[in-house]
Amino acid sequence: MPTHLLALANELGLALKTKQLLLATAESCTGGLIAELITAIPGSSTWFERGFVTYTNLAKQEMLGVQKTTLEQYGAVSEQTVIEMALGAIKHSHAQLSIAVTGIAGPDGGSELKPVGTVCFAWVKANKICLAKTHQFSGDRIAIRQQAAEFAMTELIKLISH
Repeated sequence: MPTHLLALANELGLALKTKQLLLATAESCTGGLIAELITAIPGSSTWFERGFVTYTNLAKQEMLGVQKTTLEQYGAVSEQTVIEMALGAIKHSHAQLSIAVTGIAGPDGGSELKPVGTVCFAWVKANKICLAKTHQFSGDRIAIRQQAAEFAMTELIKLISH
């Protein structure tokens, strides 16, 4: 595991612990990488409540309450879907904050409108949408997943700090 990602997870943990907040994650294209990074930090159980890996549309619906109509209208890789994922992670946990990620890590699955490397993020605090963004990453599957995890944690640290 890249040391800069572990350092970032540690920084996130310190920020959450300082504010006495619990985090839940809802991951699709990152496949639990954010949760893996977080749980590599000793003592993370004091600030990491749970993680959902919802790779299929059905899992997003069953575990997080993402609406079938949202998936049909906007697709799994959309800000509308990732917002519902983040809200679902809060609803189905005891956390006050959530990170949600969905995207196309490749090498297949991209389109002209949503090329490989397109990743959507949402960060929610106490059932209120704090932020939703779509970002384009480059590289192979591993690089895209790692960049997405880094971006998700970095933006959450910024939100907690402000």
